[in-house]
Amino acid sequence: MPRIVTLTLNPALDVSTAVEQVIDTRKLRCDTALRHPGGGGINVARVIERLGGDCMAVYLAGGPFGEELRRLVEAENVRGQCIEIAGETRESFSVYEKSTGRQFRFVLPGPTLAEAEWQRCIARLDAFGPPPSYLVLSGSLPPGVPDDIYARLAGSARQKGTRVVLDTSGPALRSALDAGVFLVKPSLGELRELTGRPLANETEWKEAALAIVHAGQARAVVLTLGGLGALLVSERAVLRAPALSVPVASAIGAGDSFLGALVWALDHDAPLEEAFRYGLAAACASLLNAGTELCKKEDIERLYRDIVIG
Repeated sequence: MPRIVTLTLNPALDVSTAVEQVIDTRKLRCDTALRHPGGGGINVARVIERLGGDCMAVYLAGGPFGEELRRLVEAENVRGQCIEIAGETRESFSVYEKSTGRQFRFVLPGPTLAEAEWQRCIARLDAFGPPPSYLVLSGSLPPGVPDDIYARLAGSARQKGTRVVLDTSGPALRSALDAGVFLVKPSLGELRELTGRPLANETEWKEAALAIVHAGQARAVVLTLGGLGALLVSERAVLRAPALSVPVASAIGAGDSFLGALVWALDHDAPLEEAFRYGLAAACASLLNAGTELCKKEDIERLYRDIVIG
């Protein structure tokens, strides 16, 4: 059985293209579209597979877009278990504006799931034997799924000795933290929403992350800060690393790349500081590639040497 399992309840077929300039009301002639399998857990699994990790992606898919999503997952040699649903898998669409370097992202909500469909996800994860070392719960929830589904899965996995890694937002994040996880990776915006505080400086970022650790909600918090790098807080350490300066082709999937490389390193018994470095290197490496192409192993290894942790 796989050592790492990722779950994606709301995957997407990611379509990306580029135009010279985005202008309203006009017909815009786009470059050839790129199509990638998307959704937090799927992206994490793609990165782990590229690094040679032992991972399986569990995800839901339905309709023609779901069929294409499955083909794209298989084309990347990612081991997957697809749970069929009646609804149509969503598309996400992004446009890179070449004249300014800005990226416009349009994200649809996803199909409404019936109770029997999301219950099959719970049953599928419970059926793994022996249980995985890591379970990555990543991404938004589609309509019809209860806010506490990640909390239920985290509680069940923890009882089996599985380390739960969480990357979500809103009520699903709050509920899962109340259940307790091994590691959580919020963005600064997600942490602000969770705490209801502006978190205007680094001291407040650290205090908010430490509060999560001290409350027993997570053993480690990795706060991703976009162009400002990342912060890791645990009972034993507070680590801060700036982002590397690299040319940006696309920022989509940078957080997923971070999480994939970090979990891969942890599963190879890397110390938390080393895993943190791999995560930030992967996030920076993903910026080099268009659409949701994510990071490449050779770029991660090259950039890893340049990461400075304070």
